[in-house]
Amino acid sequence: MTAAHDVLLIGGGAAGLRAAIAISESDADLDVAVISKVYPMRSHTVSAEGGAAGAIAEDDSIEEHIYDTISGSDWLGDQDAIETFVNDAPRQLLQLEHWGCPWSRQPSGKIAVRPFGGMKKKRTWYAADKTGFHLLHTLFQTSLKYGALTRYDEWFVTKLLVDEGRAYGVVAIELSTGKIHTITAKSLVLATGGCGKVFPFTTNANINTGDGMALAYRAGAPLKDMEFVQYHPTGLPFTGILITEAARAEGGWLINKDGYRFLQDYDLGKPTPEPQLRSMELGPRDRVSQAIVGEIQKGRAIETPYGQVVHLDLRHLGEKKIEERIPFVRELCLKYERIDPVTELIPVRPVVHYMMGGVHTDLDGLTGIEGLYAAGETACVSINGANRLGSNSLPECLVFGARAGRSAAQFATAHPDTTLPAAISAQAADETRRLTELIGRDGSEQVSQIREQMQHTMEGAAGIYRNADDLGKGMEVLAELQERMAKTGVADAGGPFNTELTAALELANLLDIAQTMLHSAMERTESRGAHQRTDFPARDDDRFLTHQLVYREPDGSSRLEQLPVTITRWPPGERVYGR
Repeated sequence: MTAAHDVLLIGGGAAGLRAAIAISESDADLDVAVISKVYPMRSHTVSAEGGAAGAIAEDDSIEEHIYDTISGSDWLGDQDAIETFVNDAPRQLLQLEHWGCPWSRQPSGKIAVRPFGGMKKKRTWYAADKTGFHLLHTLFQTSLKYGALTRYDEWFVTKLLVDEGRAYGVVAIELSTGKIHTITAKSLVLATGGCGKVFPFTTNANINTGDGMALAYRAGAPLKDMEFVQYHPTGLPFTGILITEAARAEGGWLINKDGYRFLQDYDLGKPTPEPQLRSMELGPRDRVSQAIVGEIQKGRAIETPYGQVVHLDLRHLGEKKIEERIPFVRELCLKYERIDPVTELIPVRPVVHYMMGGVHTDLDGLTGIEGLYAAGETACVSINGANRLGSNSLPECLVFGARAGRSAAQFATAHPDTTLPAAISAQAADETRRLTELIGRDGSEQVSQIREQMQHTMEGAAGIYRNADDLGKGMEVLAELQERMAKTGVADAGGPFNTELTAALELANLLDIAQTMLHSAMERTESRGAHQRTDFPARDDDRFLTHQLVYREPDGSSRLEQLPVTITRWPPGERVYGR
């Protein structure tokens, strides 16, 4: 055994660091550790550009933010969770202000807010268009003042140690040496982010391989709402790099090959000469992505070597506004497309961006395993339901990261006994042996080939539009890929930074997550939010106003259970935007 702590955070992004700070604030005597696959400031939070939602404007209200989030979720978000989230979000953002986050300001000195997709009022706090960068810096720097916080940077967790329904620790690889360690804790918090690399074209970093979701799933915790995959409307072709929604919040237009603002044809509003709060370009992400697919199907998109695109037009904003409000957008365009948005059109297409589903938790982050909590994109509370509204994800990390941290601290304090069951040592030894046997093993299958086939299978079966035939074929292919995965090897017998081993372990995580997505999507025979079935085009509240929980069976297959959506004050209604 390498080490023992009171609380172990798995993931060093916004949710993990906010949880760590909350633990240290609630009980300074607790021994807290953060284990992260990358240096914390390289966590994917750093890539968030647009902003963080919190109702503070004079013409805005908590009630309006709650309703926008419920409606945006297509009534699949749990309303008690949404109320908790929206009420706490402004307090969390103000706390970041006190810790030094450089929010953009109005001339009066007040916090500046901008409109964002699906939000009917200006409520998105921002720091130019590098909000995630500044937010993560603030959390990381704040975490440094807590001397009790131990960091395991560039360690990769491969297994949760669980016995009789309680979590006791993890097995992890120290990437710089290749050594395998066991770290125990009285409570654990999963905060490893999303799993966008299940798909070939994504805004997600290469580290987003669903590690936390797969760890919890294999340990016996259910995953929830895995069929709901958010496409962002504006990714750069080839790279998938995100052009933030802030570009449209500042007045950018989406146009087709004829220069026509096509969103007016998709019930998302009418064109306006100046950016307005209800501008059609700021429709919910699922609706805008579906409209772009509609233009492609009608032959009104632009052909490129990397697929069909539409254009994002910022030229009318002028260089001064672009440099003041969205300078990073211009930098990305210049570096990766060699175009200047001040004078040229930006090619964009929908790209996988965010997972609404994740590890099933309650309002305090507790999973189905005692002592195991989850927060951020890894978790599903659920506030996002069938579609997340832009700028809700960063405050979600803060609100539920803090709640999960406090709950994990309380659990650790209430369970001071450090005696480990014999089964935990046996599990750790088995995992160490498994990993050791992988290294240097010959294999008849290549990780890269299986990964590529998995990604293209998922794009074809579970893209913006799905149907039973494609989903069924996709499930068959994934089952074959799982069999092939067992025949892979890790030719590199070295220890330090064995990237071949890491890639194999990440692919195993991705395959498990991909199977849960297709199984859940096959069973939801309706269309809702980001889940659009061409063979079942209508929303069906009678049968599917429910979450789907997916459990892993001992033989590796999955089973589904339904869980009713929590409705408090807002009965399901028609989802209308733009009028």
